[in-house]
Amino acid sequence: MSFHSRLLYRSFFTSSSATAPTHPTLKIMVDDLYKERNLKRVVEKFKQFSECDRFRCKDGIYAVTIRRLASAKRFSSIEEIIEDQKKYKDISREGFVIRLISLYGKSGMFDHASKTFDEMPKLKCERTVKSFNALLTACLDSENFDKVHKVFRELPSNLSINPDVFSYNIVIQAFCEMGSLDSALSMLDEMEKKGVSPNLITFNTLLNGFYGGDRFSDGERIWGRMKKSNFVPDIRSFNAKLQGLVLGGKMAEAVKLVEELGTWGLKPDIFSFNALIKGFCHNGNLEKAKMIYSELAQNDCVSNRSTFQTLVPCLCKNGDFELALKLCKESISSRSFVDVALLQVVVDGLVKGSKVVEAKKLVELGWVNSYSHSSLKMPTEVE
Repeated sequence: MSFHSRLLYRSFFTSSSATAPTHPTLKIMVDDLYKERNLKRVVEKFKQFSECDRFRCKDGIYAVTIRRLASAKRFSSIEEIIEDQKKYKDISREGFVIRLISLYGKSGMFDHASKTFDEMPKLKCERTVKSFNALLTACLDSENFDKVHKVFRELPSNLSINPDVFSYNIVIQAFCEMGSLDSALSMLDEMEKKGVSPNLITFNTLLNGFYGGDRFSDGERIWGRMKKSNFVPDIRSFNAKLQGLVLGGKMAEAVKLVEELGTWGLKPDIFSFNALIKGFCHNGNLEKAKMIYSELAQNDCVSNRSTFQTLVPCLCKNGDFELALKLCKESISSRSFVDVALLQVVVDGLVKGSKVVEAKKLVELGWVNSYSHSSLKMPTEVE
Protein backbone atom coordinates (compact mmCIF):
# COMPACT_ATOMS: atom_id res chain seq x y z
CA MET A 1 0.00 0.00 0.00
CA SER A 2 1.39 3.44 -0.93
CA PHE A 3 2.07 6.10 1.71
CA HIS A 4 -0.71 8.26 0.30
CA SER A 5 -3.16 5.37 0.43
CA ARG A 6 -2.22 4.50 4.05
CA LEU A 7 -2.57 8.11 5.11
CA LEU A 8 -5.93 8.47 3.42
CA TYR A 9 -7.17 5.20 4.86
CA ARG A 10 -6.02 6.08 8.40
CA SER A 11 -7.52 9.58 8.33
CA PHE A 12 -10.83 8.21 7.08
CA PHE A 13 -11.32 5.22 9.33
CA THR A 14 -9.63 6.23 12.60
CA SER A 15 -11.46 9.50 13.15
CA SER A 16 -12.53 9.93 16.78
CA SER A 17 -15.81 11.39 15.62
CA ALA A 18 -18.77 9.02 15.62
CA THR A 19 -20.49 11.00 12.89
CA ALA A 20 -20.58 9.92 9.26
CA PRO A 21 -17.70 11.09 7.06
CA THR A 22 -18.11 14.40 5.30
CA HIS A 23 -18.76 14.66 1.59
CA PRO A 24 -15.33 16.19 0.76
CA THR A 25 -13.63 13.15 2.33
CA LEU A 26 -15.75 10.84 0.23
CA LYS A 27 -14.96 12.95 -2.84
CA ILE A 28 -11.25 12.66 -2.11
CA MET A 29 -11.59 8.89 -1.95
CA VAL A 30 -13.43 8.68 -5.26
CA ASP A 31 -11.01 11.10 -6.96
CA ASP A 32 -8.06 9.15 -5.61
CA LEU A 33 -9.45 5.96 -7.10
CA TYR A 34 -10.13 7.56 -10.48
CA LYS A 35 -6.60 8.98 -10.67
CA GLU A 36 -4.80 5.79 -9.61
CA ARG A 37 -3.05 4.28 -12.64
CA ASN A 38 -1.66 1.14 -10.99
CA LEU A 39 -4.46 -1.44 -11.27
CA LYS A 40 -3.18 -3.53 -8.38
CA ARG A 41 -3.44 -0.48 -6.12
CA VAL A 42 -6.88 0.28 -7.58
CA VAL A 43 -8.05 -3.09 -6.23
CA GLU A 44 -6.42 -2.49 -2.83
CA LYS A 45 -7.93 0.97 -2.46
CA PHE A 46 -11.36 -0.13 -3.64
CA LYS A 47 -11.50 -2.85 -1.00
CA GLN A 48 -10.35 -0.40 1.69
CA PHE A 49 -12.80 2.31 0.72
CA SER A 50 -15.65 -0.20 0.53
CA GLU A 51 -15.64 -0.31 4.33
CA CYS A 52 -17.37 3.07 4.17
CA ASP A 53 -21.18 2.80 3.89
CA ARG A 54 -21.41 5.91 1.73
CA PHE A 55 -18.78 4.63 -0.67
CA ARG A 56 -20.79 1.45 -1.21
CA CYS A 57 -23.72 3.60 -2.31
CA LYS A 58 -21.72 4.95 -5.25
CA ASP A 59 -22.97 2.87 -8.17
CA GLY A 60 -20.93 4.90 -10.62
CA ILE A 61 -17.53 4.19 -9.09
CA TYR A 62 -18.29 0.46 -9.09
CA ALA A 63 -19.20 0.56 -12.78
CA VAL A 64 -16.17 2.64 -13.82
CA THR A 65 -13.68 0.59 -11.79
CA ILE A 66 -14.94 -2.77 -13.03
CA ARG A 67 -15.01 -1.46 -16.60
CA ARG A 68 -11.36 -0.38 -16.28
CA LEU A 69 -10.35 -3.81 -15.02
CA ALA A 70 -12.38 -5.59 -17.69
CA SER A 71 -10.74 -3.50 -20.42
CA ALA A 72 -7.37 -4.63 -19.08
CA LYS A 73 -8.64 -8.24 -18.88
CA ARG A 74 -7.95 -8.30 -15.14
CA PHE A 75 -10.73 -10.77 -14.42
CA SER A 76 -9.15 -12.14 -11.24
CA SER A 77 -9.07 -8.56 -9.90
CA ILE A 78 -12.76 -8.13 -10.75
CA GLU A 79 -13.53 -11.31 -8.83
CA GLU A 80 -11.43 -10.12 -5.89
CA ILE A 81 -13.34 -6.84 -5.65
CA ILE A 82 -16.84 -8.27 -6.11
CA GLU A 83 -16.39 -11.27 -3.82
CA ASP A 84 -15.07 -8.93 -1.12
CA GLN A 85 -18.40 -7.04 -1.22
CA LYS A 86 -20.28 -10.10 0.01
CA LYS A 87 -19.03 -9.66 3.58
CA TYR A 88 -21.00 -6.44 4.09
CA LYS A 89 -24.51 -6.17 5.50
CA ASP A 90 -25.69 -4.71 2.18
CA ILE A 91 -25.53 -8.21 0.69
CA SER A 92 -28.92 -9.01 2.26
CA ARG A 93 -30.46 -6.31 0.05
CA GLU A 94 -31.54 -7.57 -3.36
CA GLY A 95 -30.56 -4.30 -5.03
CA PHE A 96 -26.96 -4.66 -3.87
CA VAL A 97 -26.73 -8.26 -5.13
CA ILE A 98 -28.27 -7.20 -8.44
CA ARG A 99 -25.42 -4.69 -8.79
CA LEU A 100 -22.83 -7.44 -8.31
CA ILE A 101 -24.58 -9.78 -10.75
CA SER A 102 -24.73 -6.96 -13.28
CA LEU A 103 -21.03 -6.12 -12.89
CA TYR A 104 -20.08 -9.74 -13.49
CA GLY A 105 -22.31 -9.83 -16.57
CA LYS A 106 -20.86 -6.68 -18.10
CA SER A 107 -17.38 -8.14 -17.53
CA GLY A 108 -18.29 -11.25 -19.51
CA MET A 109 -18.17 -13.42 -16.38
CA PHE A 110 -21.57 -15.09 -16.52
CA ASP A 111 -20.56 -18.15 -14.48
CA HIS A 112 -19.66 -15.83 -11.59
CA ALA A 113 -22.96 -13.96 -12.00
CA SER A 114 -24.85 -17.26 -11.89
CA LYS A 115 -22.91 -18.39 -8.82
CA THR A 116 -23.78 -15.14 -7.04
CA PHE A 117 -27.47 -15.63 -7.86
CA ASP A 118 -27.32 -19.19 -6.51
CA GLU A 119 -25.69 -17.96 -3.28
CA MET A 120 -28.45 -15.48 -2.46
CA PRO A 121 -30.33 -17.73 0.02
CA LYS A 122 -27.08 -18.42 1.88
CA LEU A 123 -26.45 -14.66 1.94
CA LYS A 124 -29.93 -14.19 3.47
CA CYS A 125 -31.18 -12.31 0.43
CA GLU A 126 -34.55 -13.09 -1.14
CA ARG A 127 -34.61 -13.90 -4.85
CA THR A 128 -37.42 -12.24 -6.78
CA VAL A 129 -38.13 -11.63 -10.43
CA LYS A 130 -35.83 -8.56 -10.21
CA SER A 131 -32.70 -10.58 -9.44
CA PHE A 132 -33.87 -13.20 -11.93
CA ASN A 133 -34.01 -10.50 -14.60
CA ALA A 134 -30.57 -9.32 -13.54
CA LEU A 135 -29.26 -12.83 -14.16
CA LEU A 136 -30.90 -12.95 -17.59
CA THR A 137 -29.40 -9.55 -18.39
CA ALA A 138 -25.96 -10.73 -17.25
CA CYS A 139 -26.33 -13.64 -19.65
CA LEU A 140 -27.21 -11.19 -22.43
CA ASP A 141 -24.42 -8.73 -21.55
CA SER A 142 -21.82 -11.51 -21.53
CA GLU A 143 -23.07 -12.53 -25.01
CA ASN A 144 -24.19 -15.98 -23.89
CA PHE A 145 -27.27 -15.49 -26.04
CA ASP A 146 -27.99 -19.19 -26.41
CA LYS A 147 -28.13 -19.62 -22.62
CA VAL A 148 -30.72 -16.91 -22.01
CA HIS A 149 -33.69 -19.01 -23.10
CA LYS A 150 -32.44 -22.02 -21.15
CA VAL A 151 -32.15 -20.00 -17.92
CA PHE A 152 -35.58 -18.48 -18.61
CA ARG A 153 -37.15 -21.92 -18.95
CA GLU A 154 -35.42 -23.73 -16.10
CA LEU A 155 -35.22 -21.34 -13.14
CA PRO A 156 -38.69 -19.81 -12.61
CA SER A 157 -40.50 -23.10 -11.87
CA ASN A 158 -37.75 -24.16 -9.45
CA LEU A 159 -37.83 -20.83 -7.60
CA SER A 160 -41.57 -20.01 -7.77
CA ILE A 161 -40.79 -16.88 -9.79
CA ASN A 162 -43.21 -15.60 -12.41
CA PRO A 163 -41.41 -13.97 -15.36
CA ASP A 164 -42.63 -10.44 -16.11
CA VAL A 165 -42.55 -8.27 -19.23
CA PHE A 166 -38.89 -7.40 -18.60
CA SER A 167 -38.00 -11.11 -18.48
CA TYR A 168 -39.67 -11.70 -21.84
CA ASN A 169 -38.04 -8.61 -23.34
CA ILE A 170 -34.59 -9.92 -22.42
CA VAL A 171 -35.28 -13.29 -24.04
CA ILE A 172 -36.65 -11.57 -27.16
CA GLN A 173 -33.49 -9.45 -27.33
CA ALA A 174 -31.31 -12.58 -27.05
CA PHE A 175 -33.16 -14.31 -29.90
CA CYS A 176 -32.82 -11.17 -32.04
CA GLU A 177 -29.09 -11.04 -31.33
CA MET A 178 -28.79 -14.65 -32.52
CA GLY A 179 -30.86 -13.93 -35.63
CA SER A 180 -33.57 -16.32 -34.43
CA LEU A 181 -36.30 -13.85 -35.30
CA ASP A 182 -39.17 -16.33 -35.52
CA SER A 183 -38.33 -17.60 -32.03
CA ALA A 184 -38.32 -13.99 -30.81
CA LEU A 185 -41.77 -13.45 -32.29
CA SER A 186 -43.04 -16.66 -30.68
CA MET A 187 -42.15 -15.17 -27.27
CA LEU A 188 -44.56 -12.30 -27.98
CA ASP A 189 -47.31 -14.83 -28.67
CA GLU A 190 -46.45 -16.73 -25.50
CA MET A 191 -46.45 -13.72 -23.19
CA GLU A 192 -49.83 -12.57 -24.47
CA LYS A 193 -51.27 -16.07 -23.90
CA LYS A 194 -49.94 -16.03 -20.32
CA GLY A 195 -51.45 -12.64 -19.57
CA VAL A 196 -48.16 -10.72 -19.60
CA SER A 197 -48.81 -7.48 -21.47
CA PRO A 198 -46.05 -6.42 -23.88
CA ASN A 199 -44.78 -2.84 -23.74
CA LEU A 200 -43.24 -0.49 -26.29
CA ILE A 201 -39.78 -1.93 -25.57
CA THR A 202 -41.09 -5.37 -26.57
CA PHE A 203 -42.25 -4.10 -29.95
CA ASN A 204 -39.19 -1.90 -30.55
CA THR A 205 -36.89 -4.86 -29.89
CA LEU A 206 -38.80 -6.94 -32.44
CA LEU A 207 -38.90 -4.07 -34.94
CA ASN A 208 -35.12 -3.65 -34.67
CA GLY A 209 -34.67 -7.37 -35.15
CA PHE A 210 -36.90 -7.75 -38.21
CA TYR A 211 -36.20 -4.45 -39.97
CA GLY A 212 -32.49 -4.77 -39.17
CA GLY A 213 -32.56 -8.40 -40.30
CA ASP A 214 -33.73 -7.30 -43.77
CA ARG A 215 -37.22 -8.73 -43.23
CA PHE A 216 -39.09 -5.53 -43.97
CA SER A 217 -42.52 -7.01 -44.69
CA ASP A 218 -42.45 -8.92 -41.39
CA GLY A 219 -41.38 -5.72 -39.66
CA GLU A 220 -44.43 -3.99 -41.15
CA ARG A 221 -46.69 -6.72 -39.75
CA ILE A 222 -45.20 -6.21 -36.28
CA TRP A 223 -45.72 -2.45 -36.73
CA GLY A 224 -49.39 -3.10 -37.45
CA ARG A 225 -49.64 -5.35 -34.42
CA MET A 226 -48.06 -2.66 -32.26
CA LYS A 227 -50.60 -0.05 -33.42
CA LYS A 228 -53.45 -2.55 -32.89
CA SER A 229 -52.24 -2.90 -29.28
CA ASN A 230 -52.64 0.91 -28.97
CA PHE A 231 -48.94 1.68 -28.65
CA VAL A 232 -47.82 4.97 -30.18
CA PRO A 233 -44.48 4.52 -31.99
CA ASP A 234 -41.59 6.58 -30.61
CA ILE A 235 -38.35 7.68 -32.29
CA ARG A 236 -36.81 4.24 -31.66
CA SER A 237 -39.68 2.63 -33.56
CA PHE A 238 -39.19 4.96 -36.50
CA ASN A 239 -35.41 4.48 -36.45
CA ALA A 240 -35.96 0.74 -36.72
CA LYS A 241 -38.18 1.22 -39.78
CA LEU A 242 -35.65 3.70 -41.17
CA GLN A 243 -32.95 1.06 -40.84
CA GLY A 244 -35.11 -1.37 -42.80
CA LEU A 245 -35.67 1.14 -45.60
CA VAL A 246 -31.95 1.90 -45.82
CA LEU A 247 -31.06 -1.80 -45.91
CA GLY A 248 -33.52 -2.24 -48.76
CA GLY A 249 -31.96 0.66 -50.67
CA LYS A 250 -35.16 2.71 -50.43
CA MET A 251 -33.44 6.02 -49.73
CA ALA A 252 -36.20 8.25 -51.09
CA GLU A 253 -38.69 6.60 -48.72
CA ALA A 254 -36.17 6.85 -45.86
CA VAL A 255 -35.75 10.61 -46.40
CA LYS A 256 -39.51 11.04 -46.61
CA LEU A 257 -39.98 9.14 -43.33
CA VAL A 258 -37.54 11.46 -41.55
CA GLU A 259 -39.31 14.50 -42.99
CA GLU A 260 -42.68 13.21 -41.73
CA LEU A 261 -41.54 12.64 -38.14
CA GLY A 262 -42.87 16.06 -37.16
CA THR A 263 -46.43 14.94 -37.88
CA TRP A 264 -45.97 12.42 -35.05
CA GLY A 265 -44.61 15.10 -32.74
CA LEU A 266 -41.10 13.63 -33.02
CA LYS A 267 -37.68 14.94 -34.02
CA PRO A 268 -34.99 12.88 -35.78
CA ASP A 269 -32.04 12.05 -33.54
CA ILE A 270 -28.43 11.15 -34.30
CA PHE A 271 -29.44 7.54 -35.01
CA SER A 272 -31.91 8.74 -37.64
CA PHE A 273 -29.28 10.83 -39.39
CA ASN A 274 -26.62 8.12 -39.07
CA ALA A 275 -28.98 5.74 -40.90
CA LEU A 276 -29.32 8.23 -43.77
CA ILE A 277 -25.55 8.85 -43.88
CA LYS A 278 -24.93 5.12 -44.00
CA GLY A 279 -27.45 4.65 -46.79
CA PHE A 280 -26.06 7.43 -48.97
CA CYS A 281 -22.48 6.26 -48.38
CA HIS A 282 -23.46 2.73 -49.35
CA ASN A 283 -25.12 4.04 -52.53
CA GLY A 284 -22.02 6.06 -53.42
CA ASN A 285 -23.82 9.38 -52.93
CA LEU A 286 -21.13 11.11 -50.86
CA GLU A 287 -22.49 14.60 -51.47
CA LYS A 288 -25.84 13.67 -49.94
CA ALA A 289 -24.09 12.05 -46.98
CA LYS A 290 -21.99 15.19 -46.45
CA MET A 291 -25.12 17.34 -46.66
CA ILE A 292 -26.83 15.26 -43.96
CA TYR A 293 -23.71 15.56 -41.80
CA SER A 294 -23.66 19.35 -42.22
CA GLU A 295 -27.25 19.57 -40.96
CA LEU A 296 -26.65 17.76 -37.66
CA ALA A 297 -25.94 20.87 -35.58
CA GLN A 298 -29.04 22.75 -36.72
CA ASN A 299 -31.09 19.70 -35.72
CA ASP A 300 -29.53 19.70 -32.22
CA CYS A 301 -27.67 16.45 -32.93
CA VAL A 302 -24.09 15.66 -31.98
CA SER A 303 -21.98 13.29 -34.08
CA ASN A 304 -21.07 10.01 -32.40
CA ARG A 305 -18.63 7.21 -33.15
CA SER A 306 -20.98 5.63 -35.68
CA THR A 307 -21.15 8.90 -37.64
CA PHE A 308 -17.38 9.06 -37.99
CA GLN A 309 -16.90 5.33 -38.62
CA THR A 310 -19.41 5.51 -41.48
CA LEU A 311 -18.40 8.78 -43.13
CA VAL A 312 -14.60 8.83 -42.82
CA PRO A 313 -13.97 5.64 -44.91
CA CYS A 314 -16.26 7.00 -47.61
CA LEU A 315 -14.34 10.29 -47.65
CA CYS A 316 -11.02 8.46 -47.85
CA LYS A 317 -12.26 6.29 -50.72
CA ASN A 318 -13.17 9.45 -52.61
CA GLY A 319 -9.88 11.20 -51.79
CA ASP A 320 -11.41 13.88 -49.56
CA PHE A 321 -8.73 13.67 -46.87
CA GLU A 322 -9.20 17.29 -45.82
CA LEU A 323 -12.73 16.67 -44.53
CA ALA A 324 -11.65 13.24 -43.24
CA LEU A 325 -8.97 15.03 -41.18
CA LYS A 326 -11.56 17.46 -39.81
CA LEU A 327 -13.85 14.60 -38.78
CA CYS A 328 -11.02 12.66 -37.14
CA LYS A 329 -10.13 15.71 -35.07
CA GLU A 330 -13.77 16.07 -34.06
CA SER A 331 -13.96 12.40 -33.09
CA ILE A 332 -10.91 12.73 -30.87
CA SER A 333 -12.04 15.98 -29.24
CA SER A 334 -15.48 14.49 -28.50
CA ARG A 335 -13.87 11.20 -27.36
CA SER A 336 -15.94 9.32 -29.97
CA PHE A 337 -12.80 7.59 -31.15
CA VAL A 338 -12.62 6.00 -34.59
CA ASP A 339 -10.70 2.74 -35.00
CA VAL A 340 -6.93 3.21 -35.06
CA ALA A 341 -6.74 1.45 -38.45
CA LEU A 342 -9.12 4.03 -39.91
CA LEU A 343 -7.13 6.88 -38.39
CA GLN A 344 -4.00 5.42 -39.98
CA VAL A 345 -5.71 5.41 -43.40
CA VAL A 346 -6.32 9.16 -43.01
CA VAL A 347 -2.69 9.71 -41.97
CA ASP A 348 -1.43 7.74 -44.98
CA GLY A 349 -3.73 9.62 -47.33
CA LEU A 350 -2.55 12.98 -46.03
CA VAL A 351 1.06 11.94 -46.59
CA LYS A 352 0.36 10.89 -50.17
CA GLY A 353 -1.26 14.28 -50.70
CA SER A 354 1.94 15.97 -49.46
CA LYS A 355 0.27 17.11 -46.22
CA VAL A 356 2.89 15.60 -43.93
CA VAL A 357 2.62 18.37 -41.32
CA GLU A 358 -1.13 17.80 -40.96
CA ALA A 359 -0.55 14.05 -40.79
CA LYS A 360 2.01 14.42 -37.99
CA LYS A 361 -0.30 16.70 -36.03
CA LEU A 362 -3.12 14.17 -36.30
CA VAL A 363 -0.84 11.36 -35.06
CA GLU A 364 0.33 13.49 -32.13
CA LEU A 365 -3.27 14.38 -31.28
CA GLY A 366 -4.13 10.69 -31.34
CA TRP A 367 -1.18 9.78 -29.12
CA VAL A 368 -2.09 12.40 -26.53
CA ASN A 369 -5.72 11.37 -26.36
CA SER A 370 -6.14 7.66 -26.91
CA TYR A 371 -4.01 5.83 -29.42
CA SER A 372 -0.81 4.10 -28.39
CA HIS A 373 2.54 4.87 -29.98
CA SER A 374 2.87 1.30 -31.22
CA SER A 375 -0.48 1.18 -33.04
CA LEU A 376 -0.57 4.60 -34.69
CA LYS A 377 2.53 5.34 -36.76
CA MET A 378 4.12 8.66 -37.69
CA PRO A 379 4.29 9.57 -41.41
CA THR A 380 8.05 8.91 -41.58
CA GLU A 381 7.33 5.29 -40.55
CA VAL A 382 4.59 4.98 -43.12
CA GLU A 383 6.56 6.10 -46.15
